[in-house]
Order: sequence, then C-alpha cells, then structure tokens
Amino acid sequence: MSASSRASAPPRVLTVAGSDSGGGAGIQADLKTMLAFGVHGMSVLTAVTAQNSLGVQGAWELPVEAVRAQYRSVVDDIGVDAVKTGMLSSAELVETVAELIGGTAVPSVVDPVGVSKHGDSLLAASALDSVRTKLLPVATVATPNLDEVAQLTGLRVESEDGMRRAAAAVLSYGSTWVLIKGGHLSGDAVDFLTDGSEEHWLRAPRFDNRHTHGTGCTLASAIASGLAKGRSVPEAVAAAKEYVTGAIAGGFALGGGIGPVDHGWRFGVAGGA
Repeated sequence: MSASSRASAPPRVLTVAGSDSGGGAGIQADLKTMLAFGVHGMSVLTAVTAQNSLGVQGAWELPVEAVRAQYRSVVDDIGVDAVKTGMLSSAELVETVAELIGGTAVPSVVDPVGVSKHGDSLLAASALDSVRTKLLPVATVATPNLDEVAQLTGLRVESEDGMRRAAAAVLSYGSTWVLIKGGHLSGDAVDFLTDGSEEHWLRAPRFDNRHTHGTGCTLASAIASGLAKGRSVPEAVAAAKEYVTGAIAGGFALGGGIGPVDHGWRFGVAGGA
C-alpha cells in the first residue's frame, strides 16, 4: 500500500471473536458497529455458533493454529490501530490470543464473554484462570457485565455501591481500565469506568425493550473504534455508551425470541429507528 493510499484509509480495528449466525452479536455485531463508527473492521474468527433469537444450539471452536494464522495475516500486512476480543471459549485460545495482543502495541478492549444473552455458556470453567492471569493483564479496557464479574471475582453486585468494589477486584488482575456494566441492575442503565484513580459514572435511561441481543459485543467494539481514532479511554467509552443506548432504544424483533439492537439506528436502517 502506498503512502498516499494509507493516508486516506480509515483507522483499522480487529475483532477476535466468535460468529453469531443470527447476526445480532459476535463478529457480525462487531463489524456493523465498526462501520457505524467509520473505522475499517477486520476479523479473526475463534468459533462458529449455530445461534438465533432463541439461543445457542451449537458451538464449534476453531483450532488455535487457525486463530493465530488469521491474526498474523491481518496484523502483519494490513496493520491495526485497536483490537477487541469476544468469545474465547477455552484456556488454550485465551492464552494464544493474550500472547498475540501482548505483542501488538495498540489499545485492546477485552469483553470477557461468559454467557450469551440467553444464558448459554460460552466460556469453559477451566478458561477462567487464563482470563484472569493472561488476558486481563494485556487489556487497555476490560468490559465485564455483572454476571462476568461474579465469574471472575466471586463478587455478587446488587447495587451501585458494589460496582466500585467489583472494579477494584477486576483491576487487580492487571487491566489498565475497567468498565463495570450495570445493565442487570434496576433503575437507570449505569456503568462505572475507572483506572483505580479516575472514576466516571455513565448513566442512560432504561428502555422497556427486550430486544437487546448483542449489547456487550457492540459496546466493546464501539470503545475499540474510539480508541483507534485516537480518543482517550473516557472519551471512547462515553461515545460508545451513547451509541449503544440508541441501539438498544431501536432494538427490534427477529424470530421468536430476543431480537438484536439496531446497529444502524443513526442511519435510519435495520429496525427503522
């Protein structure tokens, strides 16, 4: 690629995650979000799922060699400005991806995916220790929800006060920043961002809309997109929160279960928001 064509290219964001055949979460949600933020999305597929609005009917992990080859193929030729991780179902995959990210000098957003929106397990119990000791230490931002906080730390968060304790527990594993997502609490949708000294509370109205499939993937990808564009972590998280809030408001029904958020809400497409 010539210098002139490189100068005109958008920032590059790489997602390392699983495929959602229903299109609401995973790689598919990541790439839609990246397009909405005006960055060039690239992908490393870690698993294939048979998934729809009702749940996950099957999941097949890709070999570590395939994951490593995809990563090296993209990063060594095209380059990357930020990396985002999602579904990494085994300890071997977690450790491989952590090693790859650790050797890439760009911001990284780790979404420690544990269960799907429908309650289906997407992470082997044996991989939790690898997430704590290998993956979180290379994360610029970790984005666990309250169920994932409980998986990682054993802490059950039932109020906003508990989110600060949860953040400290997750930060102890080594991420630079942590965003504790409080979407499972009652009241406003509140998230807590901290690096151990700075604190930011992000609040948004809670919409009476059950179609929220893909919120975690979408938020992490939006943050990574902001970081790739040179925004600070607090700026990137605030912009991501605004985008996800609109996407949740526009979430629409597909199939017989939980539909996806509307990744195209700013453009008046998808669900028509």
